[in-house]
Amino acid sequence: MTLQKKDFIEIEFTGKVKNGDIFDSNIKKDLEKLNPDINPKPIIISLGEGMFLKAIDDFLIGKELGSYEIELSPENAFGFRLPQLIQKVPMKLFSSQKLNPYPGAVFNFDGRMAKILSVSGGRVMVDFNHPLSGKNVSYEIHVLGKIEDLNEKIKAFINFIFRRELNFSVQDNKIIIEAEKSLSQFIEIFKEKFKDLFGMDLEIKEIEEKPKTPQ
Repeated sequence: MTLQKKDFIEIEFTGKVKNGDIFDSNIKKDLEKLNPDINPKPIIISLGEGMFLKAIDDFLIGKELGSYEIELSPENAFGFRLPQLIQKVPMKLFSSQKLNPYPGAVFNFDGRMAKILSVSGGRVMVDFNHPLSGKNVSYEIHVLGKIEDLNEKIKAFINFIFRRELNFSVQDNKIIIEAEKSLSQFIEIFKEKFKDLFGMDLEIKEIEEKPKTPQ
């Protein structure tokens, strides 16, 4: 059973840096070393669709179901460290948000994660490089099987794109996703992607906004 581009597959994996330290996994015995409270499960990805590292996708396409050990250099993993991604940020940016930066802290800057390197006076040195940039890494990949059920494929893709579960149905060669108005415009952006991947048009059925749970 040769794996092809756009195939949906179920995988277990563990990622390690060159010294053997685990940085990511969904295998229980390995994940316990990172967080013993997490209950891991296999993930579903579509090959060649940006749901995992491109180098992993490229490696798996043409392979059979099974287990593989894949070593990646920085250019094929998380890139090289770039000096220009270490930047000075005014302290007032943090104080205006009532945040206290300190060396080692990680903050989200409009979707970009960055690590605080130093704090001096009114300036904060911030590193926007990926934490694993410049590192050689390896992945242990277990391809458990292909996913053939259309609903499972759509559910996995929705979870990946929108980072949440959304109700959907398939009718008359259309995928109908239920979503709040505030999310519907964002979903519209991916119409062509759904068409390319599933060969069906995407329709959005607006539903009422869910009331926020009191804190």
